[in-house]
Amino acid sequence: MSTGPVTPTLELDEVLRLLREGELSVEGRLVDASNATLYCLAELAGVRAAVVYKPVRGERPLWDFPDGTLAGREVAAYLVSRATGWDVVPPTVLRDGPFGPGMCQLWVDVDERVDLTSLARSDHPDLRRMAVLDAVINNADRKGGHLLPRPDGRVQGVDHGVCFCAEDKLRTLLWQWRGEPLTEEAVTALRGLRAGLADALGATLSMMLTRAEVRATAARVERLLSTGRHPHPSPDWPAIPWPPF
Repeated sequence: MSTGPVTPTLELDEVLRLLREGELSVEGRLVDASNATLYCLAELAGVRAAVVYKPVRGERPLWDFPDGTLAGREVAAYLVSRATGWDVVPPTVLRDGPFGPGMCQLWVDVDERVDLTSLARSDHPDLRRMAVLDAVINNADRKGGHLLPRPDGRVQGVDHGVCFCAEDKLRTLLWQWRGEPLTEEAVTALRGLRAGLADALGATLSMMLTRAEVRATAARVERLLSTGRHPHPSPDWPAIPWPPF
């Protein structure tokens, strides 16, 4: 799918307002998704953009995550990404929609020429940033199909509904930096997250996550700063999601 008619020069605040307040019209459904995932157009004051809308009522129950919480976890992942300054998660909000409350995320067109298998094994700097983000948010499902190689060369990631569990569950394809020292950029970003989690960011996340989950997120940030290295896969659970793509 392509975005169709879009105003491409919006500032972030304008994008977020469009996502929150724009009128949603459902154009189709992404049938490969495990939860109800709808392709929509959002329109506000003559501005139009394609978005992904995932209503809470379409979430599949999971044994290890409370029912009805996946949309909030997607938004929480965006907020943590935004706090790092890395922009590796597309703008995402919680809002009401045609099928009730849910997650609404800006649609990202991808470069179809990029081979995802090769990309997932590469040393692309956005993937390295994403690997750090996933370690922070405890992403239990970083599949290759969740990577979005954009036409401008950047890479973003989506599908963060199974993140932020208080128990360690990191499962990802992005292990190519395991055990390596964190970049200076990552250390700076993690220090900013540590401060934010103790203040406004932590308070905001507490509206979407449990207190235990917010505390566990702060502990993961502290662990990364303490070791100064990318984590190794744990021997206690599968390190790679299945299917990987």
